[in-house]
Amino acid sequence: MREKKYGYRRIQAELERLGRKVNHKKVLRLMQELGLRSIIRKKRKVQPKGDGLPPRVAENLLKRDFTAEAQNKKWVTDITQFAAGDQWLYLSAIKDLYTKEIVAYQMSLWNDTKLVLDTFKQAFANKRDVTGLIVHSDQGCQYTSHAYHDMLPKVGAQISMSRRGNCYDNAAMESFFSHLKAEALYPYDIRDVAEAQRRIVAYIKFYNEERIQLKLNKLTPVEYRRQLAA
Repeated sequence: MREKKYGYRRIQAELERLGRKVNHKKVLRLMQELGLRSIIRKKRKVQPKGDGLPPRVAENLLKRDFTAEAQNKKWVTDITQFAAGDQWLYLSAIKDLYTKEIVAYQMSLWNDTKLVLDTFKQAFANKRDVTGLIVHSDQGCQYTSHAYHDMLPKVGAQISMSRRGNCYDNAAMESFFSHLKAEALYPYDIRDVAEAQRRIVAYIKFYNEERIQLKLNKLTPVEYRRQLAA
């Protein structure tokens, strides 16, 4: 099982376990002379995929005002990534700033515009009227794509964007992703995408239905939304 898997430092450590003291530089030199090397897993560098057209950037309409006077007036959205085993899993989510609820989310192995569009299709399918809604994002290529800028105005939504490289302009969404990773992902030894997906789905359900928020009078987002409808 160790064949071709150990580098010179691990071989040195294994020799020491067997009671043979040897300098790691000597192990490296001998391996080089014999033409031996460990197999190194190639890292997959994933670049976000846009539509290849000139980017379309919108004004920052939100201006760090993360309060809203009613549902479906202000949404924030973003994509985050998580390494699960030897793959990257991408999560696109949308949060309503009034109820603090995650109104839609999608996961994919690809960080592309389709992931974002699918998330908004899900969100709009659950909402009857979003006329005048402000949707705020960063300037990632998915959000500067022509498909994204064509889709939102069709339902009466306005596009808002953070200043380039300024994560504080979308702090409300960054905060959710931080809670998600700290509470549902980082504490566990997650070996594959399926497990990461299960934990994300469970956490978003917990976040919406069970995790109380002080800004909502100690109610959960779903409890707060239902109270408004009563």
